[in-house]
Parts: sequence; structure tokens; C-alpha cells
Amino acid sequence: MSEIKFGFIPVASDLMTVNPEEVANEIWQRLIQLNGRKIENESIKDSLPLFYFILTGGTEQKVLNLISERKKYFENEPVFLIAHPENNSLAASIEILAYLQQNDYKGKIFYLDENSNKECFDELEKTIKHFNVFHQMKKIKIGLIGEPSDWLVASNPKIDSIKNIWGPEVINISIQELITEIENVNENETEDDNYTFTKKATEIKEPSKKEIKNVVKVYAALKKIINKYEVNAISVRCFDLVTQLNTTGCFALSKLNDDGIIAGCEGDLVSTLGMIWVNMMTDQSVWMANPAQLDEQNNSIVFAHCTVPISMTQNYKLRSHFESGLGVGIQGELSKGKITLLRIGGKNLEKIWLTNGEIIESGNQENLCRTQVKVKLHGSSKPSDLLTSPLGNHILIFRGNYTKELFNWWENFVG
Repeated sequence: MSEIKFGFIPVASDLMTVNPEEVANEIWQRLIQLNGRKIENESIKDSLPLFYFILTGGTEQKVLNLISERKKYFENEPVFLIAHPENNSLAASIEILAYLQQNDYKGKIFYLDENSNKECFDELEKTIKHFNVFHQMKKIKIGLIGEPSDWLVASNPKIDSIKNIWGPEVINISIQELITEIENVNENETEDDNYTFTKKATEIKEPSKKEIKNVVKVYAALKKIINKYEVNAISVRCFDLVTQLNTTGCFALSKLNDDGIIAGCEGDLVSTLGMIWVNMMTDQSVWMANPAQLDEQNNSIVFAHCTVPISMTQNYKLRSHFESGLGVGIQGELSKGKITLLRIGGKNLEKIWLTNGEIIESGNQENLCRTQVKVKLHGSSKPSDLLTSPLGNHILIFRGNYTKELFNWWENFVG
């Protein structure tokens, strides 16, 4: 049996003389084919994307009562109404949405009539997928290991904002616990990962064998912490590893992202949150990078960082960490092609910078972090956006053109 993806509550007027299931029956069956399930009123607190199926007119107050009850359990969930061409369904839906908007509720009507819009069920199906991401985000736990780095003055949100606006819960874990775990890792635990990491590198330039072994120990220690706290993602104050252990987290974060565990640098919860969201929407690894150089004339930006998911690279070299000259940094070469660039921001994480672009070359400048790409921006976005209205220093980069889909999700659930 297919997994249920959403629920719907059919609402009909008490004045109806026919069985409600006979009204808009064809749409009813299509909802079931899309893996929907009829929800009874008493199940309104179920953690399942919920649509209100407006069968007839005269249902406005009934629906508002249901919405009020639902809001007790899912306060910031948008209200999605399903209307059809008969029985004054559309008129009732419009009245309900008008009331909701007067009271600052987010909502939308899905008018299902293939005679006037052949794409209407495709639009609904996409929203069902997005709605599921909204609910999945609420089940995520992010392990914040250490405090956000001191320089992240615009990327240090209130923990409540992350949970209330986007959904994930943040679990605070001390950096000292990670350091203790690293010191307790036995080299026998890391032999396979150490061998694979070095074997597949096209060059090992600065790092010694000992430094490589130490960065693989960081990965082993982080896995133990992830299992202990049962978190789905982490963000690590990784520069403390440089200052206290003369090692780096660059390999560990790269490998965890390739393992499907979102891992952000520098305790940057904002970027880690964005990485989780993008991964859920696209099923891709995401690169978190710094804008390093702007070229207004050619509408391009150079991005750089000392870690990158290896799965995103064509090949990679093992280098020292750029700022410190210690440990291991990854110099990855990324193939040319279309990408999407994203930054979440704002005081309450309610803003977004989102644009299409294209990787036009990888770089190897010695005065920048090790993995470098030059990106040409597409559309109306300009490099000067980052000079006039920045949301923070880290930008997320991932393959493909997802601007429209991500912006649609953001409008429905956050913006």
C-alpha cells in the first residue's frame, strides 16, 4: 500500500440532501490516487499535511472552526483550501480565504477544474510534496556543537526563530565533548576512511600522514556524537579544533554531507538550516561557501571554502587549511554547469536571496580558501546585491535550476 502523503477534510453544508461523498466524487477519487486520506474531524491534530476540501457553500464557519482547532497544534501551518466548480464551493472558499488574509493567516485556494486548467492537479501534487517538506522540517534536530563562530554577527539567530519559523529543533552540545571524543578515537576505527580519502585524492600537497589521520578522527568522533544525541544534522564551531587540537573539520563535514547527514561549518545555523531545506527539496548535497571576489562588469562572483562535499567534485587535492596552514583542507574541482545560489537571512529568518547561476571555472589562487569556483549570475541578480542588501557571508550552492520551486515553497510557508 502506498504511503499516505496528505490528509483532506471534506466539509459540506448541513442543508445538503445528498450524501457528501457524491459531491465532486471524481476529485475525491483523484485525491485518493495522489495518496491522500480522508481525515475525520477528531484526527485534526495528526502530523500530516492537511487540505480543507470545500464541497459546498454555507461551510465558511465550519471550516474556520476546523482551522482554529488545527492551529492549536500547527500554529504557522498555511491553510490550503480545495474548491471545485459546483455547489458554491468556489464562493465559500473565496470568502474563507478573504477572512484568513484579513487576520494575517497564510493561505491559498486550489481550484480543481481540468476543463479550465489542465495543470491544476500537477500544481496540487507539487504543493503536496512541498507541504510534506514543511512537516518533515519540524521533525529535524540540529546538533549545534559549540557556539556559532564569533565573526558570524549576522548569522547567529535566536533558537526560537529557527523552530517557530522553519521547524527544526536545535540541540546544544559542548565543543569540549567533541574534543574529548576525538582524543578517544582509536586509529583502527579510521583505517578504511583514511585509506579511501587519501587514495582518491589526485595530489597530497602540504598535509602529513599524521594530519590526515587526525582529520579522519574528527569524522569518527562526530558520528558518535550524532548517534548519541540522535540528531539529523550538525553545525560545528570548527575553528576551535584548529586552535585546540591543530586539526580541522573540513574532511569530516565533507564526508558527513556525502553520507546524507547535513553538516555546516563555523556553527552557522542559518546556513545549516538552508542546507537541510535544499537537501529535502532536491535530494542533493550542498556546498556552503564564502563570496571572495566580485566582478560587476562580467556579472560574476568567485566563491571559496576549505571544505566541499567530495561528491560534488570531479577530483580533489589534499591541501592545508588556508587560514591556519594546519590540518587538511580540500581543494575540489567542480564541473561547469547550471547551479542555484541561496541565502536565508533576516532578524527572524524571514528573508531570502535566491538566484540562478552557472559555474564557469574552478580556481586555484593561493590567497583564497582551497575550493574555488567562478560563478556567472543569471536573471536579474547582480553581484552588487551582496554589497547593498546582504543576508550574511555564507552562500549555498547546488546543482540545477531550482529557483522557481524554492521561491514557491518559501512564499507558501515562510515569506
